[in-house]
Amino acid sequence: MPLNQPTRRLQWLLWALLIWVGAIFGRLVWLQVVRHDELLKVAQHQQEKTVEVPALRGSILDRTGQPLAKTLPAESVNVNPQKILDLVVADEILSRVLEIDEAKLYKQLVSASARKKGFMWVARKITAKQAAALRSLSLEWLEFQPEMKRFYPNGSLAAHVLGSVGFIDDDVERGNAGIELSFNNDLAGRAGEAHQLNDVRQHAYDSVITRQPEPGADLTLTIDPNMQFQAEKELDRAVASSHAKSGSVVVVNPYNGDILAMANYPRYNPNDPPSSREEPGARSNIAITTPFEPGSVFKVITLSAALETTSLRPDSMINCGNGVINLFGRIIHDHNSYASLSMADVLAKSSNIGAIEIGRKVGEEKLYAYVRKYGFGAKTGIDLPGESTGLLRRVEKWSRSSIGSVAMGHEVSATSLQLALAGTVVANGGMLVKPRLVMSRHKPGSPVETFAPEKPERVLLPETAIQMRQMMEGVVLHGTGKGYANLKGYTSGGKTGSAQIYDQESKIYTHRYNASFLGFAPVTNPQVVIAVTLEGTSGGSAGYGGPVAAPVFREVAMTALRMLDVPKDLPGPDPRITGGPSDINDLAFAGLADPPSGQQDVSSVTRPLAQGESSVSAGESSPDQRPFFAAQLGGSKAPDFRGMTVRAVLEESAAKGLQIERVGSGVARQPDPPAGTPLPPHASIRVQFGR
Repeated sequence: MPLNQPTRRLQWLLWALLIWVGAIFGRLVWLQVVRHDELLKVAQHQQEKTVEVPALRGSILDRTGQPLAKTLPAESVNVNPQKILDLVVADEILSRVLEIDEAKLYKQLVSASARKKGFMWVARKITAKQAAALRSLSLEWLEFQPEMKRFYPNGSLAAHVLGSVGFIDDDVERGNAGIELSFNNDLAGRAGEAHQLNDVRQHAYDSVITRQPEPGADLTLTIDPNMQFQAEKELDRAVASSHAKSGSVVVVNPYNGDILAMANYPRYNPNDPPSSREEPGARSNIAITTPFEPGSVFKVITLSAALETTSLRPDSMINCGNGVINLFGRIIHDHNSYASLSMADVLAKSSNIGAIEIGRKVGEEKLYAYVRKYGFGAKTGIDLPGESTGLLRRVEKWSRSSIGSVAMGHEVSATSLQLALAGTVVANGGMLVKPRLVMSRHKPGSPVETFAPEKPERVLLPETAIQMRQMMEGVVLHGTGKGYANLKGYTSGGKTGSAQIYDQESKIYTHRYNASFLGFAPVTNPQVVIAVTLEGTSGGSAGYGGPVAAPVFREVAMTALRMLDVPKDLPGPDPRITGGPSDINDLAFAGLADPPSGQQDVSSVTRPLAQGESSVSAGESSPDQRPFFAAQLGGSKAPDFRGMTVRAVLEESAAKGLQIERVGSGVARQPDPPAGTPLPPHASIRVQFGR
């Protein structure tokens, strides 16, 4: 029987429904069976995410167990640029509350919005006050994420030792200087992992930790916070009084190499990110990264080498040439006209010519060998990044007069740490110790790992070290350190140093100095060795090592001895000290040979000229303007000393290599020959002084 029209229509509808159901079923089979694994991965990628769970960064402790650096909870803020209706308003709000650059933030917001980004970091690890201010605004496009923040509770204290941390990209944070960098792997620990579930808007609604993070190890340093504070305080004071550009102080235990304090100026606060408002070089650990010519402090090495390689003894008389020496054709003047001095007084009075004569007796090869044995020209191996080796040229690269330069601390450069460790050789009986900055490491759940001091190396015989201690005590009792390095209730020994700074651009030695002091206390059983360096001091004699660097040693040493509970070895003022301060002039005059950088080839050094030989061709300027060369070339002129004091005349004439005949006292009158008169080689100037 033929189907009527309604029945046919119902049949067509049924077939259509069956076909539709079949298509859906086929599609389900295709999606759920054929492409199941592929689509499951896509869904998991969209809804699930494996995220890193940061580990708690280990703390850095001082030797008393108090934290110098620790980790605290913090919050970071991000935005969804696609939800922001008005970028200008958002920029104004965020920049005002977070105190960030408005123009820079706006540029970032515009860029993220144009690229259809749904996430952008605005600021990491903001303060609780800033987070509360933003939360009170209830902005739907603003989100907060919990993080951990590195915190330095003492601000700038020991900042150069500690370093700081920073982001190397949006999510990876690591140490970028100091202990934070050199021990980053120990401090950082091992990050964990979490399985995170996100909704359609990619907001996390659940997470499961699949691997627990392993917290970083705690490090205990050898730094004593009280000594560190005192060192920084006294260094700041000395920099201000001497108008120095920078400076450093290193305090070390002479027996195990423990670094008890390492202070630098200028300083910075590691809690603050780097800023253009910081002083240049504020984040540089000058004590290990910036070598300098040590000047007269280096005479300690010269004299100790002489005690072991020659027949000289502390009471041996040294010819000081009445303050003048001809060193291979170069006329060198001392700061005082000593005819002769005992070897001990060469150190106490800081005679340059005496040191040169002693260095010549030692000889180039042996002097170089002892300088190397003291550790100069090599890294100390301290656990800090960026350490410099300093500069010590091989003997075959020395000029004929380099023996004189090295003997009094020129043509060689050293860091403050190298100087301090050299001082330990004298203080502990002849052994060069290795610096120790990290005492122990403690990883949670594991026993404490202690870092034992490294084995020291013998440099001097014990009897030589004792003789050097006695001679260095003479520097404090009646030498250039008298009145500046004396301690109340304790004996002390040391050596002052003042070296002219060489200007690489103008090729001259300037009247700015590197002022330094290397000392120890008490003399018979030293408990601390302290190296003080101030770079770029000015103000004439006020910038010398005695009046500038030695008082820093005195104050820091007194604090250190009290902290260490060292018994006093003097009942009161030292009866051996009488009168006021001794002669403070310990300037190791420069200009003897090559520039301190050692870059200049020996063959290019201006040779001494024969009698009557012209220094330069007509119309040409002298290629080397260092003061001693200028005095020898025969083209110098008598300076104008009128109105200057006796000390000022002596300082300027010594710096220029001129011989002075002094008559009377008071201020200088008309010199003979008059100012501006051309001077023949080796000429002297008679200066009349009057009231």
